[in-house]
Amino acid sequence: MTTVTVTDSHRAGLHAASGVGTAPPPQPESLTPRPASWPGELAIALAAGSLVVATGLWMAGGGLPALGTAPLTSLGRLTGLLAADLLLIQVLLMARIPWVERSFGQDLLGRRHRTAGFTSFWLMITHILLIILGDATADGGGALEEAWQLITTAPGMLLAAAGTAALVAVVMLSIRAARRRLRYESWHLIHLYAYLGVALALPHQLWNGSELTSSPVARIYWCSLYLLTLGAVLVYRLGLPAWRTLYHRLRVAAVVIEAPGVVSVYLTGHNLHRLPARAGQFFNWRFLDGPGWSRAHPYSLSAAPRPDWLRITIKDVDGSGRLARLCPGTRVLIEGPYGALTSAHRQRPQVLLAAAGIGITPLRALLDELTAAPGQITLLYRVSSRAQAVFARELEAIAADGGVRLCYLEGSRATGNPAWLPAHLASVGGAEVLRRLVPDVGQHDVYLCGPVPWTEALSASLASAGVPAPQLHTEHFTW
Repeated sequence: MTTVTVTDSHRAGLHAASGVGTAPPPQPESLTPRPASWPGELAIALAAGSLVVATGLWMAGGGLPALGTAPLTSLGRLTGLLAADLLLIQVLLMARIPWVERSFGQDLLGRRHRTAGFTSFWLMITHILLIILGDATADGGGALEEAWQLITTAPGMLLAAAGTAALVAVVMLSIRAARRRLRYESWHLIHLYAYLGVALALPHQLWNGSELTSSPVARIYWCSLYLLTLGAVLVYRLGLPAWRTLYHRLRVAAVVIEAPGVVSVYLTGHNLHRLPARAGQFFNWRFLDGPGWSRAHPYSLSAAPRPDWLRITIKDVDGSGRLARLCPGTRVLIEGPYGALTSAHRQRPQVLLAAAGIGITPLRALLDELTAAPGQITLLYRVSSRAQAVFARELEAIAADGGVRLCYLEGSRATGNPAWLPAHLASVGGAEVLRRLVPDVGQHDVYLCGPVPWTEALSASLASAGVPAPQLHTEHFTW
């Protein structure tokens, strides 16, 4: 095992000593006005269109006339179709479709996934209740008796009941209070039961749904939608990560101590120039070093990807301290790249980067890729003390070259508002501190990375200082 302790002289020769190449990063694109994100707009239009189509199929199947004769059953059919559509949208949002990921970023997709999931869940519950009450009203029986009869006699309903139970379990464990009590790995494993719930719900829709049984067009549409969703999951969640892992054959080249409790892992592989990664993005990593290898963790690239090596930087939290003991040659499984915290979304020549703690990693990578005239890039780095600053020597060397204005925000944490400042500056106010440090802050693109409360507090101060929302770029790594 080789653990490298960095000194000034050793850092200069790090790449040669570790066997890592010294090729420069890819040259960034020149800054030009960028068009609207049409892939993102297309994704939104397709999602909205699918809900319109579902409603249209309900209407074509006699949904509107049935409101006069069997309103509960008719509304139950509509809520069931909308619930199924949103359930598939929810799965597609987390299918890791590359053009969708690049347009929105994983944290925004995660929030939309959560919204679609809870909306689908309550529509599903409403669908179940309305169908049971509608049938009970038509037959003159009790609701419980009708529910039992549906489950035991209608084709596919027993499977649908099992699928509903799986989805209820996933939703209950997705509530924040429940998630906080679970390890990420446990929650992720339980969350996979959502796929089982979707699969078990399909037969009852095909066999019992009047829209599907009476209309070949509707049947083709819904079957195609289910197959498209399944294909996206198989290709992008399973197939593409497996292909990239096998093709690029990533291995650990060296482990470098960056700061107390923080290490960088350098990785080499095959044809890394074909890996479509950019500065600011992250991968889910699995290191085949023994027990715990199956747990994937999201770590950002901390340097722009090179044709022959990659670098990630990790703080010792949640069991990641074992990565400091990785042996050179350890094989690595990857999923990604993911994330939208890249220069592709840059709109302005002037850029403000703001990081707290280990959040410096993707912003350090962005410094390799961003082009600007001297003084057009400012980096605000929030640390408790200069000794805890990660990449301090690298950042100060970049600043000494005149390319970046570097400002450390040192000191103990402030309480109250604004919580992103050190305590000795809290009385000045967040917006005023920003105006003093970056007088024309409203003319900057702003990239943020740090703990969620910190980025939310800083985002509020940036808005007060006149930074428009489209110029603010951030990504949270929460689950």
